[in-house]
Amino acid sequence: MKYKSNSLLAFIPQNQSEIEVLKQILFFQQSLKMRAFVLRILKKSSFFSLRSKEKAETIKNNSLEKISDFIKETIQKDLPDELIPRIQMGEVLTTLINESVKGGYDFMVLDKEESSLKKAEINKLISRSHCPVLLLNHAVPLKNIKKIVIPIDISQATQKRLLWATLFAKQFNAKIQIVSALNIKMDETKSLAFKNAEKIKTLLNGRGVECEIQTLKVHNQQKHKAILEYIEKENPELVIIRTHQKSIFADTRIGQFVSEIIHGCKMPVFTVGHSNLPVPEHD
Repeated sequence: MKYKSNSLLAFIPQNQSEIEVLKQILFFQQSLKMRAFVLRILKKSSFFSLRSKEKAETIKNNSLEKISDFIKETIQKDLPDELIPRIQMGEVLTTLINESVKGGYDFMVLDKEESSLKKAEINKLISRSHCPVLLLNHAVPLKNIKKIVIPIDISQATQKRLLWATLFAKQFNAKIQIVSALNIKMDETKSLAFKNAEKIKTLLNGRGVECEIQTLKVHNQQKHKAILEYIEKENPELVIIRTHQKSIFADTRIGQFVSEIIHGCKMPVFTVGHSNLPVPEHD
């Protein structure tokens, strides 16, 4: 596998929201100073009637020209070296998973409402992807990131998530809020969730990242609902969450807690799985 250092894969389906999706992607690409491989996927059905590979190549080349023109029209200048248009043929979910395996991208970006993928398919993509997945919301434009919320679950590991949290916090000069929910009657400072949060805070402070802890006490309410209400109230620009999977080959599920957070909040959600790829470094 060839590792495309300091690069992201951006999937943009051709629909009415494509301009807003591209603008969101460009915000992260430019802020993080990364290359962006801008991908459009052609369905196989488009090729069933073709009689030759030459005609298939013609369609792919025409599609590549169209997406290049689309990018240039959106940014209103010639195509820069750091924006690389790409065309692939196949089913969206399978293609994106395969790209994560062979591409070596730092992370993948797509809009969770306009990706042509259903909720269960997005969950499967997150579970199977060999790189983190950033889920955008084209309806919520981003101009800066000043607050990042990290929901924690006591069953989740933290190291890879904290590396990404550090990268985003330093790049945007953002403050991190660690939030957990308790539904037991006890002193919150004695809970395992609070102790884990304190460890995370200490690690992040040691890396020069401003961080605070919020523990929610919930009664007769599911934890994810309490956290979603907190996120809605705090209105951060980014949420970073760790998936539950211990092995990317073990299952297609990411757990109800993670799934509800991902699909329940309106702002971008950065999902960190069990990828062995290194976290990029930025000055």
